[in-house]
Amino acid sequence: MLSKIKKISILAVMTLTMISPTFVPALATSAFAASSSNSITNSLCQGVNNATGSTSGSCGASSSNGLSPSIQSLATKVVNIFTIIVGIIAVIMIIYSGFRYITSGGAGEKVSGAKNTLVYAIVGLVIVVVAQIIVHYVISAA
Repeated sequence: MLSKIKKISILAVMTLTMISPTFVPALATSAFAASSSNSITNSLCQGVNNATGSTSGSCGASSSNGLSPSIQSLATKVVNIFTIIVGIIAVIMIIYSGFRYITSGGAGEKVSGAKNTLVYAIVGLVIVVVAQIIVHYVISAA
């Protein structure tokens, strides 16, 4: 019974980690950055105008960020390509660790090595997701 639960949980984790890299590159697209940045800027301008009683809407004119569009798009493309490559490598490592786990034959050393590989691959995916979020924030704030 315990081994069945373990197998189901490993299958669920492997499925989720195989699917998650497909969603990561969407975080740093320029369309997402532009829409969220404009939405936040427009909301801030509207709040400032409401608080001061102004109707000129002059704060919307200075809503562009410090990066030129070409540098911003280049950085976004580089981050997306890097994320895709690391995601593919992590998925390959997860599959490899699953294969090592299955073929270990119950040997303790081989099982622990396969589990460590699986854990490190999942940690790598989490680091990639967090790095993607940080880079997105820095690009939109710069």
